[in-house]
Amino acid sequence: MAEEASAELIASLRARAREVRQETIRAIYVAGSGHPGGSLSVADLLTALLFHELRSGPADAPNPDRDRLVLSKGHAAPALYAALAVHGEIPRSELLTLRQLGSRLQGHVDRTTLPYVEASTGGLGQGIGMAVGMALDARLAHRPSRVYAVLSDGECQAGPTWEALMAGGHYRLSNLVVLLDRNGLETDGPTEAILGIEPIAEKLRAFRYHTLEIDGHDFGQILAALADARRFADGPTAIVARTVKGKGVSFMEGQPSWHGRAPNRAEAEKALAELGAPGEVPPR
Repeated sequence: MAEEASAELIASLRARAREVRQETIRAIYVAGSGHPGGSLSVADLLTALLFHELRSGPADAPNPDRDRLVLSKGHAAPALYAALAVHGEIPRSELLTLRQLGSRLQGHVDRTTLPYVEASTGGLGQGIGMAVGMALDARLAHRPSRVYAVLSDGECQAGPTWEALMAGGHYRLSNLVVLLDRNGLETDGPTEAILGIEPIAEKLRAFRYHTLEIDGHDFGQILAALADARRFADGPTAIVARTVKGKGVSFMEGQPSWHGRAPNRAEAEKALAELGAPGEVPPR
């Protein structure tokens, strides 16, 4: 494993992730719809990628050697939008247009309108296929680009996910990193009660992935895993990140009911207070 990340770096990433969660709650509250649970669970992974790992500029930059980020779990769009705003790629005020008619910030990410969005996703099981294609294209063109695909555990119940993963392993795409947001819950309850995917790490290893299991909210472990993936040259890497749905907001944590429900004003106020931003609920 890589040497430990500095305390200063980890503190900085934690602060950015807290801002991402705050902005996510604000945006979903104003929209009156969205997916808070999975957005909050993936916030730390997206923060590590955007603020530390990715060697790239906006997705529409002419540099073909840029790294690519594919949010295969496209319903977690609010977290990616919030991260882009905290990163300075889009105005924070624009977050309050989430899901409004004419807004760039659709309910699922759209590659034609925003930086760092390499694929329009939302139909679960499709983003990973596009990510594998990007990684294979980069290798055939001898480009140094790396592709990072962020999956939900619910989409690991979909057949196209495994077809794509099989291809990534077959072609030994060492420039492909799959990050699984393993929060254990989906719309109707626990993944294991609905259609179990365990033992997921063993399955990924069987598909020829260098597979790491981490705490998806521990930045030290996230950064070490990403560094390990960058060094591994004999095939793709899968990072199984054990996370908590609704992370950071006590009454949302571990509750499938928050998969796709927006908070009311009182709930938004309580959530923002817990995230260190009391009294900062915007008007709806």
